Amino acid sequence: MIKVGDKIPAATLMEYVEVEGNGCSIGPNPVDVLKASAGKTIAVFALPGAFTPTCSAKHVPGYVQHAADFKAAGVDEIWCLSVNDAFVMGAWARDQKTADKVRMLADGSADFAKATGLTLDLTARGMGLRSNRYSMLVKDGVVQSLNVEGPGKFEVSDADTLLAQAKG
Repeated sequence: MIKVGDKIPAATLMEYVEVEGNGCSIGPNPVDVLKASAGKTIAVFALPGAFTPTCSAKHVPGYVQHAADFKAAGVDEIWCLSVNDAFVMGAWARDQKTADKVRMLADGSADFAKATGLTLDLTARGMGLRSNRYSMLVKDGVVQSLNVEGPGKFEVSDADTLLAQAKG
């Protein structure tokens, strides 16, 4: 499993972005994790699935609400990762009003989740292999802090915890 001090793994995530107002969509577009994080401080949080109860009611809204606070703490971008396709993540972004606050990035084949060792097998619940719920602060591609949730928990990967670490 990835740990503090490790470089984040090379992977390509997908992002579906809409241009507001004209109805034209841009994407899905590939996001090279290493290139996109180079020289930046990124607040990353990952969760098991788009539109799931805890993720939609608590996890994403906390990061959207604190987006300006993260910027003030020196964080360049906030990334939400989930093992869903880019179209689902795009629809969820619209639903959660994440535009200009949180990048909703699809890890459709769980390549990033597997590479970090932070997978969650939800096959018994009909969801297949997913990402574990976690957050991490990444500076220039290196993990500065990592907060991995226990099974079924939402206690340490919330926006307030990672924001305090970003300020620290």
